[in-house]
Amino acid sequence: MADVKLDLDDVRRKIDLIDFRIIKLLNERMEYVMRLRRLKDGITDQKREQIVMGNVQKHSQGLVRPSFSEKLFNEIISESKKIQQEGLKSIGFQGEHGAYGEDAALKFDNTGIPLPCRQFVDVFDEVGSGQIDFGVVPVENSLEGAVTEVNDLLVGTELKIFGEVRFPIHHSLLALPETDYREIKAVYSHPQALAQCRGFIARNNLEPIPFYDTAGAAKMISDTKAKAAAAIASASCAELYNLEIIKEEIEDDKSNFTRFLILAKESNKEPGNKCSIVFSTKHEAGTLFAVLKVFSDAGINLTRIESRPIRTDPGKYAFFLDFQGSDRDTKVIGALEQVNQKAVMFKFLGCYSEAKL
Repeated sequence: MADVKLDLDDVRRKIDLIDFRIIKLLNERMEYVMRLRRLKDGITDQKREQIVMGNVQKHSQGLVRPSFSEKLFNEIISESKKIQQEGLKSIGFQGEHGAYGEDAALKFDNTGIPLPCRQFVDVFDEVGSGQIDFGVVPVENSLEGAVTEVNDLLVGTELKIFGEVRFPIHHSLLALPETDYREIKAVYSHPQALAQCRGFIARNNLEPIPFYDTAGAAKMISDTKAKAAAAIASASCAELYNLEIIKEEIEDDKSNFTRFLILAKESNKEPGNKCSIVFSTKHEAGTLFAVLKVFSDAGINLTRIESRPIRTDPGKYAFFLDFQGSDRDTKVIGALEQVNQKAVMFKFLGCYSEAKL
């Protein structure tokens, strides 16, 4: 029911908000169109189009006449076909639009189409099923170390590391417009972001509340009109979700950055200068040292070593190694053959170009 007290500005603000939601929903529809491309043969499906137009006409009501709806959806379907024909590369990232993973995806390929996935495992699954061409996932942060969930998924995946992106992370405190910052009591964000802003949160006596995603926290604050609450997310989320920036760069260290991996079903065919492997050894003294000695003897520089318990095999550990070198180099090939012989489990994750900040 319309509010009779609304003045001209009130009505226009409501129309602006509805327009904002329409565009958001259209973009979401087009993202499903991108996913649909790999699930069907060909572009045109007349039977499906008839079903869509039938639904549109059936649901048209009030001032939205069936003839108008038909005309509008003919345009939408036409645009959807164009998008599917263009052959654009899709890049899945965890979270909502405005997540740092989306920024990393565009740094990897600014012509690609970033597609949001609810959880990290969804990124792995959608790339594995072929619905999405690439996936971008954070593997380690300069302040908080390894992103354990992603590393655990890497142990079991058949996907390849196609590349990497290093991306500076600067967090902002976002709240509803006209919020008095002194009234903010709770702050929502991904656990990694909360940890990276631990000092700011403590100094301001805020209650940190974990959320599945930084941008998702901003979206939630906007959707629910949450009072006395704020989100920690990127500054770009303020514009995306109609929020105000209360304070920028609230991370504990301004040099904060995250290293993202680019995942694909196939290995990168281009020559690289960095490799990643994961392996496990017998639970015996000296077995890990024996593997590391292979790289030392070959003069190969390790850039990362990380261990994670194998979730499907309690008591055993997987070791991640990154090192400088190409899988086309005979020295590297020889070292990998030796590691494979010494390891209980060995997987070559990929060779790619080392990223710079």
